[in-house]
Amino acid sequence: MALTRNLPIVPNEAALLFIDVQNFGADRKGAEFARLPDAELAAKYGWYFDQLDNHVVPRMQRLQAACRAAGVEVIYTTIESLTLDGRDRSLDYKITGFNVAKGSWDGKVIDALAPLEDEIVLPKSSSSVFVSTHIDYVLRNLGVRQLIISGLITDQCVESAIRDACDLGYLVTQVTDACLTYSQERHDNSVSAIRGYCRQLTTEALIGELESTGGGQNVSPSR
Repeated sequence: MALTRNLPIVPNEAALLFIDVQNFGADRKGAEFARLPDAELAAKYGWYFDQLDNHVVPRMQRLQAACRAAGVEVIYTTIESLTLDGRDRSLDYKITGFNVAKGSWDGKVIDALAPLEDEIVLPKSSSSVFVSTHIDYVLRNLGVRQLIISGLITDQCVESAIRDACDLGYLVTQVTDACLTYSQERHDNSVSAIRGYCRQLTTEALIGELESTGGGQNVSPSR
């Protein structure tokens, strides 16, 4: 049998991974933007928040609902240190100059995608969730072979997760219109660059695939 990435999702062997859809970088009040005057915030991040609020988060909500309905494990990772002062975070994050303190509001998944009580949330302190968490161990314990990836930021932490997951032997599906970065050009370039590592589907196509397995019914139309 030929080896291929283009295999449909098998729900009991799959997990949906939301990357960094948290208050820190997905809410205008998050620490990533807190010091910016309103005019500067609008100028630098107006497009980003328009896309996030009106298109990307609604698609993420549909993905979340469809995966839950189909019996796909839903997992979240957020940038969050294991300490208050962030002394455990990566050198890259220290150089960048931000710290999402342990237990902080900034480290929480946004309310629109709030995890259920029994869904897994893994705090990470580096760009790749596979470097600074035990996600590989968790996924193997869950019997996961396929990862569906959605999140922020397309050309940073999303790309890092896709590359590392592939190297560790997972089959990855990136939901291209349920990922976002700070410009359309950056997003498109990332999607093109990472294409050789993963299967790429739109939200609509992924949900259609899940529905064909008998799950994901009654998910409202995309916006």
